[in-house]
Amino acid sequence: MARDRSGWWWVGVAVVSLAGLAVRIATVLGRPNRKAGGDEFTYHNGANLLASGHGFIDPWLYYTPHHHIIKQSASFPPLFIVLLAAVSLVGFKSFFAQRIFCCILGAAAIPLFALTGREIDSKKVGMVAAVIAALYPNLWMNDELALSEALTPLLVVLLLYSVYHFWRRPSWWRAGAMGAALGVAILGRDELSLLALLVVVPMTLLARQVGFRRRVAMLGVTATVAVLLIGPWVGYNFSRFEKPVFISTGLGVTLASANCNVSYYGPLTGYWSYRCALATPINRKTDESVWEIEARHWALKYVDAHRSRLPALALARVGRAFGFFQPYQQIALDADVETRPYTWAKIGLWSYWAMLPLAAVGTVVLRRRRVPVFPLWAVAVQVAVAVVITFGQTRYRIPFEVSLVLLASVPFGLIGRRRPPPPAEVAAAADTPGDADAAVVDLAGV
Repeated sequence: MARDRSGWWWVGVAVVSLAGLAVRIATVLGRPNRKAGGDEFTYHNGANLLASGHGFIDPWLYYTPHHHIIKQSASFPPLFIVLLAAVSLVGFKSFFAQRIFCCILGAAAIPLFALTGREIDSKKVGMVAAVIAALYPNLWMNDELALSEALTPLLVVLLLYSVYHFWRRPSWWRAGAMGAALGVAILGRDELSLLALLVVVPMTLLARQVGFRRRVAMLGVTATVAVLLIGPWVGYNFSRFEKPVFISTGLGVTLASANCNVSYYGPLTGYWSYRCALATPINRKTDESVWEIEARHWALKYVDAHRSRLPALALARVGRAFGFFQPYQQIALDADVETRPYTWAKIGLWSYWAMLPLAAVGTVVLRRRRVPVFPLWAVAVQVAVAVVITFGQTRYRIPFEVSLVLLASVPFGLIGRRRPPPPAEVAAAADTPGDADAAVVDLAGV
């Protein structure tokens, strides 16, 4: 009988996860005095206000020099703010403490990378994926910044794990777990809702061990669980805004910042401009739902007037996000606007480029083993759609970084793997009771 080494595998995953946590915490300790600005200000102070009982309100207006203005806000999906508020409730209210918590969120994704890699291919691939996730700069840099991208890898890898777990062994509770992962992902990043159509629906309908009617019923379970998780937030938004709001109100101002002369022409083509967002003529005395519609209308009016520019603009946006258009300018912008460490951002860019051919090899290997790879590449499609609609920047690529880590890990699973024995040898070994399990292990290459 083959010796069960799963206990040692888990020990390895735990060690790698702790190492990944140490790397992340070191990045915070290296810059302990960073101040919250931009989106970090909204997350940090919005969470503290939520923990203080003020609800989901605009922290920028509340902390005005003259008055504590309370205005309802859903500028971002709620999950990240809720998690930060939970930390604030137990006394960790400083920006430094919340950055440490973001490192814990980032490290929490590492064992899920291991599980997903094991589900896709083998324990060896799972371990390699965990090591890459622990050390890959493009993942850990987001944790120290205390942006919602610290949570994104955890959400995406959890969804991918639930999808492959269901595909291999379909069951009602796995369908429900997939719906829960999808619902949580949408509450964390609303653009991840695209993965419902790109990944969840086709993978459910392609499940092999059950009949088509049962697959459809399981898809209904998945959708029901997801809606039950998202529904309370949507209902809450409907009750407090003048216009319908589902997950967030951020699209309008995003479109306004990305559709103007600065982002359509010249060196910043495909990027965004804060000045353009400020110049958008909206009535700020109304609530956010009205702002969103007015800003969206203004942006779409500009888009309509510059339609001939859209094909080139779409390529520039996708190129910026995926590191092929003005890559060094983009990481310089990331360093200037988001305070990313430039040297590590360059290392992250080179690492990303190096993993792309490995991911191509991993794709071929999985296809030969009849493991569906479209869910992993569908995440890249989701990112591409999102940035074509909005604008391109490095951190918008984070969902695809998850797929990239998993795909790039697959070729390492070939190292030291025994070639499957001829079918005649497998059949002969199976006739001998004591050798049957060993033959199966050899055939699986585990």
